[in-house]
Amino acid sequence: MGRLIYLPKLLNKFFVFEDRTDAGKKLGKLLKRYLKDKDLLVLAIPSGGVPVAKEIAKALGAPLELLIVRKIQLPWNTEAGFGAMNLDGAVVLNEELIRSAGLTEEDIERQIQKTWQTLLERNVLFRGNRPFPDISGKTVIVVDDGLASGYTLRAAIEYLKKRNPKKIIVAVPTCSKDAAEEIAKSVDEVYCLNLRDVYPYAVADAYRNWYDLTPEEVIEFLRDP
Repeated sequence: MGRLIYLPKLLNKFFVFEDRTDAGKKLGKLLKRYLKDKDLLVLAIPSGGVPVAKEIAKALGAPLELLIVRKIQLPWNTEAGFGAMNLDGAVVLNEELIRSAGLTEEDIERQIQKTWQTLLERNVLFRGNRPFPDISGKTVIVVDDGLASGYTLRAAIEYLKKRNPKKIIVAVPTCSKDAAEEIAKSVDEVYCLNLRDVYPYAVADAYRNWYDLTPEEVIEFLRDP
């Protein structure tokens, strides 16, 4: 069981960050203990994790790379997912949601295939289809803009564990308590500034300025120093 580190003063608070960049700067301060780690790599989950991770990488003087994973969307609601998938083709499914939503095997397979195509396209668009860096023996910090159900991060962690890093750290500005505790079981540490155990939980409720990033905006964040 990994450690869960959060800020008590932000427990169950709403709208505590101006935007993702502000959240990344504040999260970078919480991660200062890794400044001296020479084998450190910051991994952003696009799209929302990119501006957050960019500030963390700057604060720690660490290289920034992208980790392409994607939620598997419900057929009738692109905002909601019933699992996630990584670039190994590994799938993590929310079986409870699948049952309650009444999804058929055909529905599930169709959405998995759509997700796989999106993953491949995003890997080309954001990374130029480059091979994933060698992380064997390295400390990796996986960053997203929030942790709700945790399935996207589970897919990310599964991808990383196959590549033998020394240490896996999850860093998110905001998280649900249940999901953070579950994720902590499979990584070394989870850093979350704004822990919330209130229901319903929404990542957007931590940000005063919240919007979906376009692919063009993600590329611009990566391009700017």
